[in-house]
Amino acid sequence: MAERISGTPSAIALIRQLTAQHGPIIFFQSGGCCEGSGPMCMPANEFRKTPSDVKVGEVDGAAFYMGHSHFQFSENTHTILDAMDASSGSFSLDCGTGKAFITKGRLFTDEELKDLSPVEIG
Repeated sequence: MAERISGTPSAIALIRQLTAQHGPIIFFQSGGCCEGSGPMCMPANEFRKTPSDVKVGEVDGAAFYMGHSHFQFSENTHTILDAMDASSGSFSLDCGTGKAFITKGRLFTDEELKDLSPVEIG
């Protein structure tokens, strides 16, 4: 199965740091402007998914959700979660760590499109 999301070593290191501090975490990317254009990281128990939210996969045990309209826009794209030296300037758990989560993408190959992992909606 082709996975819809992966994480860089930098993202995985930050996930592990935040999980050690806060317990289980999740990501949500709505695709809206400003704060919604980047992935928000939060304690898993604070996330209230809606029936239209799409779980695209997990990175090092942290679930990654997208808003439905953002998923529709990017469903043919492999999402890569990364962490870079920066400040997220948001309410995301990465704020204040000196790192910021970002997402990058690449189009799936024809072979990957045929073998995509399923998503969970709602």
